[in-house]
Amino acid sequence: MDMRPNARQQELIDIARTLAMGKFEPRAAEIDRDAKFPFEDYADLRDAGLLGLCVPKKYGGLGADLETYCLVVEEIAKGNASTALTYNMHCLTMLMIGEMADAHEMSDEKRARHEVLRARNFREVVEVGAYYGQPHSEPVEEGQTDTVFKVGGRRFGTTAEKVDGGYKVNGRKFFVSLSDSATYFATPAILIGDAPWIERTLYLKVPRQAPGVAFSGDWDPIGMRGTVSRNMVLKDVFIPDDDEVLPPGVFGGLYLTSAHGPLLFSATFMGVMQRAYEFTLDYLTGGIEGAAPKEAVGPVMGNGIADMLFKVEAAKALYYRSVSEAKLEPNHEIRQRARAAHVMMQRTCVEVAQEAIRVCGGRALLKQYPLERFLRDAQASSVMRPWTREIATEAVWESALRFARKKNGTAVEAE
Repeated sequence: MDMRPNARQQELIDIARTLAMGKFEPRAAEIDRDAKFPFEDYADLRDAGLLGLCVPKKYGGLGADLETYCLVVEEIAKGNASTALTYNMHCLTMLMIGEMADAHEMSDEKRARHEVLRARNFREVVEVGAYYGQPHSEPVEEGQTDTVFKVGGRRFGTTAEKVDGGYKVNGRKFFVSLSDSATYFATPAILIGDAPWIERTLYLKVPRQAPGVAFSGDWDPIGMRGTVSRNMVLKDVFIPDDDEVLPPGVFGGLYLTSAHGPLLFSATFMGVMQRAYEFTLDYLTGGIEGAAPKEAVGPVMGNGIADMLFKVEAAKALYYRSVSEAKLEPNHEIRQRARAAHVMMQRTCVEVAQEAIRVCGGRALLKQYPLERFLRDAQASSVMRPWTREIATEAVWESALRFARKKNGTAVEAE
């Protein structure tokens, strides 16, 4: 099993690494301190063509698949985790309307219409530099989604009423990253009507400055401060028919069947974890300004360094194996491995960031060094939907027992 990047992947990794270490990292402390959005980082992403990373080549993009995306954003996160995490939301939107939609079953009529609409959206990303947020989290749900739509929780308190030429949208969202910056928000909503709920799931393109869109609330979290994730209210927002990001019913279908979408979040925390390890080695060996090299490293500190490497490499091996399987038809084993990789990343990134501070000593707590920021950012990994650690862990044991009961002939009818 060859897990090395191919030549094209390595080329994109190198571009991302150059941006991350040369431009994003020097700005990261100020962005974190002021809890402001990394506009300059996004300008660099645009200039490098990386806003089109996951746009297929036939539309002028770089044509990266999910696996390649994960390798690229891992590098971006080493420079600034907030930049990487918000970039994830844009790229996931591109993957959903691209390769994920291509693999999803839909009628010929729906597919033809989607092709026309996505070509326009892709061109706007590549030619104009548009980028997307994803306001998926909501304070309420309605109807059958409470029991059926289990992955990631609340999305369909936002309603869409069909009107002439489009939809009238009303709802509330929270933790809306890119709230003061995104060109558009790829927004889930439920169509008011009597059809089965999954057929009524919509994914709509909401301009940030559309009439009826408002943002509120202070943004002063402990970590991921550059994501600027405030509350969003949609009040009688008109969205034209042609601003469907996905055809009706496809969003709900994708979230019920996709095994690997949430792993895009994990790539950010993989980068944070690796940068914490790399920085620790530089800190101890004279590679960081203001930190004298350690003349001797004793067994306590040395064992800490080794333990960090063990954790990084174990997490990478599982994670890379899982994202490489995104091309395959998901089965029980593949889904369980994706969940395991995600939880492994949630645990390990925090553990490595904590160990980095312990190994480097008390001065590592000073804000002149990034280790305390790495730890604060890492804490977000376990509480982010659609797969918080609790949601992913519950899915693992429920699926394991369901599969075993089916194998042993003891499954109950409700399962």
